[in-house]
Amino acid sequence: MHPGIHNYSEIGKLNRVLLHRPGREVEALTPATMKRLLFDDVPYLKAAQEEHDKFAELLRANDVEVLYYEKETAKALADDKVRDDFVNRMIELSFIESEGMKHAIHRFLMNLTPENMVEEIIAGVRRADLGEVKTGSLSDLITEDYPFVMDPMPNLYFTRDPGACIGSGINIHHMHTPARRRESLLLKYMFEYNSDFASKENKQWYDIYGDYSIEGGDVLVLSREMVAVGYSERTTIAGIENFSENLLSKSDFKKVIVFDIPKCRAFMHLDTVFTMVDYDKFTIHPEIEGPLSVYEITMGKDGKLNFKTITDSLEKLLSKELGLPAVKLIRCGGGDLIAAQREQWNDGSNTLCIAPGTVVTYERNYVTNDLLDKHGIKVLTIPSAELSRGRGGPRCMSCPVNREDIGGI
Repeated sequence: MHPGIHNYSEIGKLNRVLLHRPGREVEALTPATMKRLLFDDVPYLKAAQEEHDKFAELLRANDVEVLYYEKETAKALADDKVRDDFVNRMIELSFIESEGMKHAIHRFLMNLTPENMVEEIIAGVRRADLGEVKTGSLSDLITEDYPFVMDPMPNLYFTRDPGACIGSGINIHHMHTPARRRESLLLKYMFEYNSDFASKENKQWYDIYGDYSIEGGDVLVLSREMVAVGYSERTTIAGIENFSENLLSKSDFKKVIVFDIPKCRAFMHLDTVFTMVDYDKFTIHPEIEGPLSVYEITMGKDGKLNFKTITDSLEKLLSKELGLPAVKLIRCGGGDLIAAQREQWNDGSNTLCIAPGTVVTYERNYVTNDLLDKHGIKVLTIPSAELSRGRGGPRCMSCPVNREDIGGI
């Protein structure tokens, strides 16, 4: 057992990780609902579950304790008052207009066990689940083709985004899109009311009710003193500044490095184009190197944030900040632009490091995997024909909670 949150690197031996096995919520995806629920395709659930189970089995085989979202959230909801507050907040974030419908959903959920409640919320509450509901609203007369009164959460198997464990604390993120915002509420209650997940010593750097969006795929813990954040399609400047102020004023971290990456779905988060795989090695998508702008945030003696532009090359920046003679950037797809674009779309740069120089990747990204192997990286692959349809790789599908400390950085 490795209790509590402790995560001071991207590469230290992974002890505990938070996952979500895809469930019934994935079957809510249709051509009509994909855009609303942020998918480009419809995964086949049975195969996606089999692939995810192999991911979890591989982690356990490497001495990683696997936690699951439903179970850890359910532990937090044992108390009736906590459960009632949780349901009210979940309904509040679901944009339900009718007061009568809110009451009906509340009754339905509160009659379930904590485990079943969490499962139903993730899967989505359907009109049919509630029976006949008279709300006294115009909605009673309107025929609604959409079957859900509370949307499902098919993106939850990408557990990296709702939160990030940083040092001895946690971010509980204000997600960019309403479709994903409720996912962070599960983590909030897990953190506040589940002592198996977090200890009293663990701190919070960001909250779901913050005013600006920030997502976990944009947060990389590069050393005990430095965190990298991507300014991306889904993480805002104001969110980065608020997070930086909390982290730098309340922890031993000294600086935040900001990577300004292209604002498009292909480059959704920083970890889709850049990850750390060893003390001195990183994967990177070559298309971001040319236009990449990098900035540094530190805390001044006056308690105010200081900002500066970094003009060094990425290699020089990383080697300098990590105190290394040199670093190696392993370019996704090698020198082949077509291979790089194909494998980046299937998250070739989205590696999960489970120990220094040991990573989990999708087996489909064979060009990048071969390059990693040639650079001395141990590559553990998992199948991904269905999981990859959600546009996220092994790093996206995992929220490290506890890692061993490493020497040197």
